[in-house]
Amino acid sequence: MNHSFGLVIESLVAVLLIMTIGYCMLLNKRLKRLKADEQSLKATIGELITATEIAERAIGGLKHTVRDVNENLGNQIVSATDLSRQLSKQLSEGDAVMRRLTKIAIAARPPSAPEPVVQQPVISDARLIAAAARAFSERTRANGIAA
Repeated sequence: MNHSFGLVIESLVAVLLIMTIGYCMLLNKRLKRLKADEQSLKATIGELITATEIAERAIGGLKHTVRDVNENLGNQIVSATDLSRQLSKQLSEGDAVMRRLTKIAIAARPPSAPEPVVQQPVISDARLIAAAARAFSERTRANGIAA
């Protein structure tokens, strides 16, 4: 019985060793897969770092561009404001010239013609001024003379 008892224990140890070897092979396969995944993960992390650096450089460039555009836009707004003031001044001066020309034209007409009633136009819009100038030039073209 002693001998059979030792044989059973030895058989049991052999089975456990075989199971351990099989489990070690299974773990080895899993470790190889994990190693391969680790390499692909490292490559992915490297690509992510590169993409992040590129994005940071692009953001820096965009910030620089925004600053430039902001400065240019500010300069253009200042120029447009100055131009608007100049145009407003020129329109008011043109209105004064039109009033003087109207007075001259009325004074130059023969006394036999009834004098038309001249209303002082209230011109506040550039389109009205342009329309008046167009009408004046059309009248000049039709009659061949101004007034």
